[in-house]
Amino acid sequence: MIEVLSHRGYWKTPEEKNTVEAFVRSFSLGFGTETDVRDSQADGAPSIVISHDIPRGGEISFAELLRIAKQHGSPLLALNIKADGLHDMLAEVLSSEGYSNYFLFDASVPDLIQGVKRKMVSFTRLSEYEREASLYDNPGVSGVWIDNFLPGRWYDAALIERILADGKQATLVAPDLHGRHDEYEPFLQWLVSSGLNERDGLSVCTDFPERAQLILTGRDAA
Repeated sequence: MIEVLSHRGYWKTPEEKNTVEAFVRSFSLGFGTETDVRDSQADGAPSIVISHDIPRGGEISFAELLRIAKQHGSPLLALNIKADGLHDMLAEVLSSEGYSNYFLFDASVPDLIQGVKRKMVSFTRLSEYEREASLYDNPGVSGVWIDNFLPGRWYDAALIERILADGKQATLVAPDLHGRHDEYEPFLQWLVSSGLNERDGLSVCTDFPERAQLILTGRDAA
């Protein structure tokens, strides 16, 4: 069955993005999450923190996020790499916290190579602008992050099925993440009509995880 990932936690107001409250809400409802990781010295010693923008201090540490996630059954974490050269620090924290249900994505190609070399769970990416996925045939690449920046849907179900048939996972960026709210429910209905909502190894990332879950599981009463 397709998995639903919240985007920067399940936030209700923009100020809640990437906060403990948003992550706890997401995990408590059974959703994994996408979030952003960066290195920081804002609070003293070098560390990995959860932050979309340049850290200014007071951000959640990566280790704290993993501990919160473990308290809620270790849901899937999609870790958006916001700076190069983080793999050794990330690997150290993941190992020390014993967390394996994750994947790294959006690393630069040189950093993607570094993640693969370290046997970390690494996704390549596709979009309208990236029609060939870097390192796709490398067995160390576990999946594909599939983005969609422009109106409309550039890919079809056959592409997703080919990726899954190749033994890789796939995560789809829902249109709402790019502000195209009019496309959101038609996109979810397409996943249902194509049967992709029943496929294992597939996930969708959205700011509205509860709505997505209702439609994708056929429990939508609206």
